[in-house]
Amino acid sequence: MRAVGLITEYNPFHNGHLYHLRRSLEQADAQVSVAVMSGHFLQRGEPALVDKWVRAEMALAAGVDVVVELPLPWACSSAPDFARGAIQALTALGVDAVSFGSESGDLDALQRCANLLAHQKKPVKKHTSAALRRGVAFPQARAQAIRTLSPAADIQEVLASPNNILGLAYLRALSEVDSPIVPLTITRIGAGYHDLDTKEGIASATGIRQCLRDGLAIDGLVPDSVAFLLKKTFAKGMGLDEDIFFRLLSAQIVRQPDELERYWLVEAGLEQRLIDAADQSDHLEELICAIKARHLTRTRVQRALVAVLLGIETMTAQRLLAASPTYLHLLAVSERGEKFLAAQRKRRTLPLLQNFSRVQAILKRRYGAEPETLQRAQSQLALQLRASRIYSLLQKNFCGHRQRDYFESLRRG
Repeated sequence: MRAVGLITEYNPFHNGHLYHLRRSLEQADAQVSVAVMSGHFLQRGEPALVDKWVRAEMALAAGVDVVVELPLPWACSSAPDFARGAIQALTALGVDAVSFGSESGDLDALQRCANLLAHQKKPVKKHTSAALRRGVAFPQARAQAIRTLSPAADIQEVLASPNNILGLAYLRALSEVDSPIVPLTITRIGAGYHDLDTKEGIASATGIRQCLRDGLAIDGLVPDSVAFLLKKTFAKGMGLDEDIFFRLLSAQIVRQPDELERYWLVEAGLEQRLIDAADQSDHLEELICAIKARHLTRTRVQRALVAVLLGIETMTAQRLLAASPTYLHLLAVSERGEKFLAAQRKRRTLPLLQNFSRVQAILKRRYGAEPETLQRAQSQLALQLRASRIYSLLQKNFCGHRQRDYFESLRRG
């Protein structure tokens, strides 16, 4: 069975994702779709709108065959680490192709730009650093560096859009990990990443989340099955409560101010900005804006805040990101997906877990002869369990056992 991989967050799954899923299956000539999806905390440093099991159900109901969790800290990293972790996961699962959306839709132009970034690392870094010293934000600084090194109009245009930039990261990751996966790109249609409007019947995930916050209907913007799941989840009070997130985050910042510098992405000087912002802010947006600076993008700040909330220490994150994930967590599977996983069982290069009751025994059996790898596996597991427990605190009406990775059943189609 030929399989196409998708790198996703589905926050929430919408009509644009449905279009991408269907076009990816067609373009890859694949029978099976395999999504690697961020867990409770996302690439831009935000907690997800609803938990990972609901989002996996959405994907399954819309036609995705396999949903596997992209583990922390890859899921909450900048584009290079996010992309590398996702590509390593898809490679371990044995997919044939990976399909990503892009504003460009021109795989050749994207590949040329990726090659330039790979082969001229030092000049790109030099020009980027010079622009950063002038107060230019990182995305613009890197785009300026590329314009200096390459006058080609199509390459310059590539760096102007967020999904193109992620696409470049996927292409570079394929090369870095020497993956046999074939890359494909689908031209994005409809609203842009940050666009709150609806175009061609497709709204961005940002726009849909804004509708939900404002109490507006989202019917027609997402598949019917997804609308049903979202309404049911919010009716139970099981969606994200941003006010609770803000209060827990502020408490964590002021609890041990002298310890903040231990946490991932909290560079020298940032800890005082966090403390000052927590002391004067009344809501999440105010907190983020008080921390932001010319050299700190919003996403950089948000990732640092998630690291503080989850207690992700710098050494732990660096040790995990320097290697690959040590196991994958299966969240949802269709009948077709089960057949694919069964056919790939002997070829998979990472453990694929669904029942955590035996997780310790599985990891020890797999990595018992490799103490350093076993230690990384234990660290990855500890972060996953902690993220699930803390995310449950962000849901206003959550009740039950917070160690949900042990108790939630595999979603089946």
